[in-house]
Amino acid sequence: MKATEVPAIAGAYLFEPTPYADERGFFCRTFDADVVRSVGLDPDAFVQDSLSRSVRGVLRGLHLRSGAGEAKLVRCSYGRIFDVVVDLRTDSPTYLGRAFFELSGDTQATLYIPAGCAHGFQALTETADTSYRIDRPHDPAEDVTIAFDDPELAIPWPLPVTSMSQRDRKAPSLAEVLQQREWRPA
Repeated sequence: MKATEVPAIAGAYLFEPTPYADERGFFCRTFDADVVRSVGLDPDAFVQDSLSRSVRGVLRGLHLRSGAGEAKLVRCSYGRIFDVVVDLRTDSPTYLGRAFFELSGDTQATLYIPAGCAHGFQALTETADTSYRIDRPHDPAEDVTIAFDDPELAIPWPLPVTSMSQRDRKAPSLAEVLQQREWRPA
């Protein structure tokens, strides 16, 4: 497994496994504590695993958490997704930086997203399963959502949006969220 820094988002990493493929299919390690530790992350910090299943065109995000924030490892375990990270850490050298990835079940690459970054994705295939490994239990009172179509972010979503949650549909602009001081990670 190889870890690569994401230049547009300070502290973000892409973990790419080395699959072993044969006539049966493939096998690969999707999490390796030693590799995670080698880039300065604590592999024991992750306390919750979650999974979402989306159909083609579904858009989830842009989401982040207030309070202590939330770091996460994100992997598309089946299908393909267009994944987006926006750095909202005011003290970060990549503040307001954006990074885009195509994550897929074929590669099983995992993206590490530091606390204080917004995250969202769109399903590119008829079925896309996305796995999350999160560093603290979810508290809905700390959820923050930013408009996926905010012109300031100009995210090049690859497909028309077929479905999204009401919360995501009604999300405020980035400027509105940045004006609210209580959202900021501690």
